[in-house]
Amino acid sequence: MSKKAYFIAGIDTNIGKTIVSAILTEALEADYWKPIQSGDLTNSDSDKLKALISNSKTALHPNAYALQEAASPHYSASLENIHIDLTSIHLPKTENHLIVEGAGGLLVPLNDKDLLIDCIQNLGIEVILVIKNYLGSINHSLLSIEALKARKIPVRGLIFNGPTNAASEDYILAYSGLAFLGRIREEKSFDKEKIKEYAKQFQFLAHD
Repeated sequence: MSKKAYFIAGIDTNIGKTIVSAILTEALEADYWKPIQSGDLTNSDSDKLKALISNSKTALHPNAYALQEAASPHYSASLENIHIDLTSIHLPKTENHLIVEGAGGLLVPLNDKDLLIDCIQNLGIEVILVIKNYLGSINHSLLSIEALKARKIPVRGLIFNGPTNAASEDYILAYSGLAFLGRIREEKSFDKEKIKEYAKQFQFLAHD
């Protein structure tokens, strides 16, 4: 079985990428990597994910950049006199499946000329796009999808997270022609058991 690598991207910040990443990491018993962590270094997304997964196969790979300020990476880096260099961001070596989590939306700036989508393109792996329904989410979703298609970045499909809005979701799926991979319902909280429960829905991603 060939090993899968997926980049978990969102249509905006606070969309639920870390929860989706935890679910997919558990589903595939995959390794996890967040190339750029901006802020929350004492409780990073890697820390949050580690607390949510149960399998013993997952390895957490260190950030390429860990920045103090909870802000756009280009600004956070500038505060520390750091230049985010895409040529220094490489997929970690592993024999396992790999889940890679992005930072913010696709067009978040990393430096004075590169965006997150440039990093994704350089890594050369399939994207899973996480969408949350809110006023404006159709626009944000379709703009994100258009940006990925313009770069010829392969998109495995869409995961909807949070409250359901059938009218919005049906339009996004029909217009984009992308695959619906699954749904994460709005939950009061997520723990290891809840993550394992959702993970069962996504185990097919290891085999297709």
